[in-house]
Amino acid sequence: MTSALGSVRFSVLDRSRVRRGQSHPAALRETVEFARLAEEWGYHRFWVSEHHSVPGVAGSAPMVLAAAVAAATTRIRIGTGGVMLPNHQPLVVAEQFGVLESLYPGRVDMGIGRSVGFTDGVRRALGHDKGDAEDFDAQLTELLSYFAHGRQSVHAWPTEGLNVPAYLLTTGSGAQRAARFGLPLVIAAVGGEDRMVESIERYRAEFRPAAHGAAPYVIVSGSVAVADTTPQARRLLEPEAWSTAYSRTRGEFPPLISPSEIDALTMTDRERRIFDEALRDQLYGAEDEVAIQLERLVTRTGADEILVHTSTYDRAARLDSHRRLARVVGLPRDRADARDRRGVAA
Repeated sequence: MTSALGSVRFSVLDRSRVRRGQSHPAALRETVEFARLAEEWGYHRFWVSEHHSVPGVAGSAPMVLAAAVAAATTRIRIGTGGVMLPNHQPLVVAEQFGVLESLYPGRVDMGIGRSVGFTDGVRRALGHDKGDAEDFDAQLTELLSYFAHGRQSVHAWPTEGLNVPAYLLTTGSGAQRAARFGLPLVIAAVGGEDRMVESIERYRAEFRPAAHGAAPYVIVSGSVAVADTTPQARRLLEPEAWSTAYSRTRGEFPPLISPSEIDALTMTDRERRIFDEALRDQLYGAEDEVAIQLERLVTRTGADEILVHTSTYDRAARLDSHRRLARVVGLPRDRADARDRRGVAA
């Protein structure tokens, strides 16, 4: 393991992706088993996500799934990457995290996002529209207030007396919001690595210490694929890249298909462009290549943590990739970290 990676945590985000021919219940059970392995391999966190009415994603109820993951593991931190706050009442979200932290003390992370439903129909079914995301600051303020003991007339039992670290997910401009609220930042390279680095730099410059964090904390999220060779590793990422191209041209995320099926497709120019762009900012290769790429990423971003969200059609290959990555970065097996550099339980 290189020196730049020695102090960096590595964690997993799993969206419970569905493969063609696989049932949604099977994908959810696979997520729980994946969490057990991630704990064994030494990953620090295991987060699940929220997506609604998406054929290719089974993860629609992150709090329920996080509870199942917590029950199946013993030490790894569990949480959400994230709960989409505009879809919920802050009081209910606070209560759910309070219950989860009460049952699994010292292991729960509250990852919060701003996205609303993917289509107008989904937003209507959720009882929201795009405008609801504009009230996000007020929603976030209310949510955090339930953990600020004695400062509100309505109480979200059993949050009082509990410490549930909050994290804000963003792809760019939201980094300023994380700085303003004094929250740890979770950011992906959507729109390119340069834009991500600029957002991180602004986050650090504008960070205001708060009860949620005394100093900036940056989690960089991205796909990482490790295999015997670079071509093999790239093949692991192609199913997700095609799913992205499909969704942006047809408005729906499909189940993952195999690389051989993708080879047989005749892509339009637009699909090919999106497909190639989806692979551009990903990290992949043999173990030594990935170590170099990760060291460069950490050096450039100053990331405190890397959140890996790799999806692929071949389940065994994905597990092998995460196992190899744990070895590349030197994760101690069965690690049980208790505190992070922000000085709070995480």
